[in-house]
Amino acid sequence: MKIVICASEVVPFAKTGGLADVAGALPLALEKEKQEVIIILPRYKAVDGAKFNLKKLNAEISYCGIGNNTKVYFIENEKYFNREGLYGNKDGDHKDNLDRFAYYCRRSLRLLKEINFKPDIIHCHDWQSSLIPVYLKTIYANDQFYKKIRTVLTIHNIGYQGIFPKDEFLKLGLDWSLFDMEGLEFYGQVNILKGGMVFADLINTVSPTYAKEIETKEFGFGLEGVLDKRRGSVFGILNGLDYDTWNPQTDKFIAKNFSALDPGGKRKDKEALQVACNLHKAKNLPLFGIVSRLAEQKGFDILAEGIDEICKMGIQMVILGTGDIKYHQILENIVKKYPKVISLNLRFDDPLAHKIYAGSDIFLMPSKYEPCGLGQLIALRYGTIPLVFKTGGLADTVNSSNGFVFDSYSRIGLIKTIKKASAVFSDSKKWDVLISRAMKCNFSWAASARKYLELYVKAKEG
Repeated sequence: MKIVICASEVVPFAKTGGLADVAGALPLALEKEKQEVIIILPRYKAVDGAKFNLKKLNAEISYCGIGNNTKVYFIENEKYFNREGLYGNKDGDHKDNLDRFAYYCRRSLRLLKEINFKPDIIHCHDWQSSLIPVYLKTIYANDQFYKKIRTVLTIHNIGYQGIFPKDEFLKLGLDWSLFDMEGLEFYGQVNILKGGMVFADLINTVSPTYAKEIETKEFGFGLEGVLDKRRGSVFGILNGLDYDTWNPQTDKFIAKNFSALDPGGKRKDKEALQVACNLHKAKNLPLFGIVSRLAEQKGFDILAEGIDEICKMGIQMVILGTGDIKYHQILENIVKKYPKVISLNLRFDDPLAHKIYAGSDIFLMPSKYEPCGLGQLIALRYGTIPLVFKTGGLADTVNSSNGFVFDSYSRIGLIKTIKKASAVFSDSKKWDVLISRAMKCNFSWAASARKYLELYVKAKEG
C-alpha cells in the first residue's frame, strides 16, 4: 500500500509535542510492515539542512531519507516557514497560521503529482493538515490523479482546532457554500479541524477511550455533534512507544541498565536519582516521579490541593517540567517547607527524564484528560508503576494488574490511591510481581502500525 503521512511536526526534524513522536515513529513501523511510505512537512527554520543532509527537488521542495527507504519531503516557503517557532513565539500564535497551513496542504497535494506518487491513503494529523481532505473532495474532485485517494484524519487533541475569523475564509480558495454548519463554519468562525472531520473518509484518535470521550459534551470541545454524525467512521488506535529510544537495557542516561529478566539494576538507578536530586538515599521510601507539563489538564490542580498532606506520608518525589506560573509558585513554596521530600526541576531535561523513569518506584500521572499519554507507557517499560486517573489512553493502558487507578477526580481520590500504592510498595514480594507485570506489557509501535493498516484498508474499501 502507498501511504503519505502529512503532519506539521515530525521527529527528528521538528517537535513541540507528542504529535511529532507519532508522525516520526509510525512511518518507520509501517515500513517494517512492507508498506511504501513518504512523509510531508513544512521546512521550518529549525530544520538544519546540513545535519539532515537535505537535497533539493526544486526551489520549493527539499527531501531526505529516514529508515531504510522512507522519503521525507519538506515544503519550503521563506515567507511562511523561515521564522522562529512552529506555530507561534513568546507573543502568541503566528497571525498568519491559516495562510501558512493552507499553503502547506495545497502544496503537499501538488507535490504528489510532481513526484508521481499516487497514494492509496493520505494520513493527516491534527488541524494543520485538515484542509487536505477538504481540498481533495472540492478543488481536486475532478482531477483523475486524485480520484481514488482516501484520507484518514488523526485527532491528537481535539482542544486544538485551528479557529480563525470568518473574513479569512476566502484565503482558503473554497466556495462560500462550504462556510455553513455542515462545512467549516463554527459559531461564526472558520474551524479547520471541523473541515477535516467532515471531509475525511475516516477519523481516529490516539486511544479507544478518548475516541468515546470526545463524543461527549465534556470532552468534545464543541465538535461532539460532528462526531455524532460520523459515529460509524470514528475509531481509536493507541499510540505506540519507540522501544529503541526507551529501553532500560541500553539507555545511556541511566546509572545501571536492567531488563524484565534482570530488574535488579533498578535499585541502583533509584539511588543515583536520589543523589542527583539531593534526596536521602532511602530504599524503603517510595519514590514518586513526575515528568509533565505543569498544568491543570495534567492534574496539578488536585495535586496542588493535596501536596501538603502527601509530603507528610513518608514518601519522596521528583518533579520535572515547566508550565503555569501558578503551579511553579505553589511547588516552590512546598519545596521550601519540605526540602528533604521533594526535588523540583523547573526545566526541560531529557537525561533527567530518563533517570526519573528508571529510578522512580511510582510514576504519578493524574491527568484530568489524556488523549493517549506516553509517560505511563515509558514508566511501564522501566518497571516504574503508573498511578493515573481513569481517562483516555491512561484508562486503556493502566489497570490493577500493572498500576494504580483512581476514578474520582479529586484531591481525596488522588491521596487515597497514593496511600494504597505506598502500602503495596512496603510489601517487597508484591512489588516485585508488579514490576515484572509492568515490564512485560507491550506497547511497541508494531502492534499500533498493524491496526493503522487495518484502518487504511477500511478507508480504501469505502
